[in-house]
Amino acid sequence: MFGRARPVRITNPEIQLAALVAVSILMGGGGVAYGLNNLAVQLVALSLLAINRTACCQFWRETPHALRLLVACTLVLPLLQLIPLPFSIWSILPGRELAKAAFMASGGPGWHAFSLDPARTLVAALGLITPLAVLMLGWRLSHEELARLSLIIITFGIFNFLLGVPQVLSQGQAAILYPENPMPGVLFGTFANRNTTGLFLVACLVLVSLIRVDDRNQLARLMRWAVAVILAVGVLLTQSRSAMILLLVPMGLCAARWWVGNRSWLGIGAGVVALLMVLMLSLGSSTRIGSALQRFEDGTSAREQIWEDAAYAAQKFGPLGAGMGAFDEVFQADESLEHISPRKAGRAHNDYLEVAIEAGLPGLMLIAAWLIWIGWQAASVRASSNRWQVWAGGAILLVIALQSLTDYPLRNQSMLAVGAFALLLLLNRRPVRGAPA
Repeated sequence: MFGRARPVRITNPEIQLAALVAVSILMGGGGVAYGLNNLAVQLVALSLLAINRTACCQFWRETPHALRLLVACTLVLPLLQLIPLPFSIWSILPGRELAKAAFMASGGPGWHAFSLDPARTLVAALGLITPLAVLMLGWRLSHEELARLSLIIITFGIFNFLLGVPQVLSQGQAAILYPENPMPGVLFGTFANRNTTGLFLVACLVLVSLIRVDDRNQLARLMRWAVAVILAVGVLLTQSRSAMILLLVPMGLCAARWWVGNRSWLGIGAGVVALLMVLMLSLGSSTRIGSALQRFEDGTSAREQIWEDAAYAAQKFGPLGAGMGAFDEVFQADESLEHISPRKAGRAHNDYLEVAIEAGLPGLMLIAAWLIWIGWQAASVRASSNRWQVWAGGAILLVIALQSLTDYPLRNQSMLAVGAFALLLLLNRRPVRGAPA
């Protein structure tokens, strides 16, 4: 993926995109509960969009038609849900019975947005500013520029690990940026959700697995090994089961590249697996890593209960949904009595179910369209010299899609920016001069 260092001029869009990604990772990992942090990220994104008006117009004129259509539909969906509707139409939409009764009891019928929680739907729409800015700023960047930006993201992966060291050693008493969900001995880094931390580190490992270094450069090879091991151990310290399983994706990417002729790429995957096995066997179940592995024996009954009630809610609000961001507002009315606990669900812990509740069939169709386009983009570069970079973007989007089955990784600005960057890698289909097969 990365060639030998050579003198190149760093362009303004590259610097701006690097700044946006950095701000997103450092400040945007808290989710909707941290509105001021998200506002800071979005203001940076809006400022960069204003500075690059010409590039924004070119994006809408010159990018592939399918991508433009997908981006437009993604932006329009929450905005349509904010359109006020007369009571005669709004009241007959599926799942509005309780809201209708509340309106009747508080003063009678009136106009209301399609969404049952317009404020949260507006927040969901504003959250798309950051990934849109990443796409518009970066879609014309070269292979080499995207490679340098990948190194910056890897650097933030290491930073997350270093920030997580005092978090783990202090049993959650130090260096915690988002303290509302205390979990002693768990690595959170710059995120509020340890699953998202693990996912981010896995995405960084995908990028590390594609770094090309001269096999004769022992120091570079050692550094690549060290970075891969640090990130992999960081994933374990998050104690995120989904992220631990997703480690198989970057390892598989290493094995695939080795299979086509470059045996050195197997070294990272094999070395990480060997080291993790040694750590697991030698440290035992009483250690923090052992505690992470022990979580695989814990059931997922709480999630399963939420999924059962969420499936019912999705049917209730189908086929159009309750409004983006409205899950927390509407789910409590459909939670089964036998599943109620002192803690509030907050999320469906399955983003596909949550989208089904919030956006109904249109939302699920939009997700399916994105997945089909991503798969087609990745499959159509088999003969390209740039295919490994494209497949890296596809692999990052794959791990995001897989973790969405049990969590909500794209509900924060940090991972939205990383996901948009993965789309840039997927779009960069131009051949790389002199790149090896």
